[in-house]
Amino acid sequence: MNHLVSPSLLSADFLNLNADIEMLNESVADWYHLDIMDGVFVPNISFGMPVIKAIASKATKPLDVHLMIVDPDRYVEEFHKLGAKVLSVHYEACTHLHRTLQHIKSLGMLAGVTLNPHTPVSVLEEIICDADVVMLMSVNPGFGGQKFIENTLDKVRRLKKMIVEKGSNAKIEIDGGVNFETGKQLLDAGADILVAGSFVFGAKDQKATIAGLKNL
Repeated sequence: MNHLVSPSLLSADFLNLNADIEMLNESVADWYHLDIMDGVFVPNISFGMPVIKAIASKATKPLDVHLMIVDPDRYVEEFHKLGAKVLSVHYEACTHLHRTLQHIKSLGMLAGVTLNPHTPVSVLEEIICDADVVMLMSVNPGFGGQKFIENTLDKVRRLKKMIVEKGSNAKIEIDGGVNFETGKQLLDAGADILVAGSFVFGAKDQKATIAGLKNL
């Protein structure tokens, strides 16, 4: 039970966000996962700075911010000011990934790098020791409620092998299609952090569902 659970607020009730944040505060969730989408890097648009500021004012646990945006370097300092404790950028959106990760770390945040489903883990060989978190997308980024991509399990195993061989301390985070079944498979393959959106917020007993993920 050493793994972390990071429920995704993309699936929360936006008309009743305060209640959902209070539920997460009271639950055994470890982080709050915030998917930031710009309508360019991904086809969808989620929430922006005012909403994140409001969430941060109520949240009692670390904000796990996932930037699905072009040119994320422009916003690193702003997300730090908004209270992000973990900031993940996409490999596919960064021209100078090493510099971006160093910038994030210099501000005291955990630096994460995210890979889209089609991107092989081998691209991280040279910077795996600079990342605190590697997030693997187990669905195509942009929308909640998608079906889990089975190949992600092999990808986790390959990434875990690289982390061990390189002596990296990076944790493996999975975003997309996580439920009790896929969550257990992912943890067995070597994952450390489970992101779950619609599975948590669509449940009748949300706190019990989070506890179930935590107890896998």
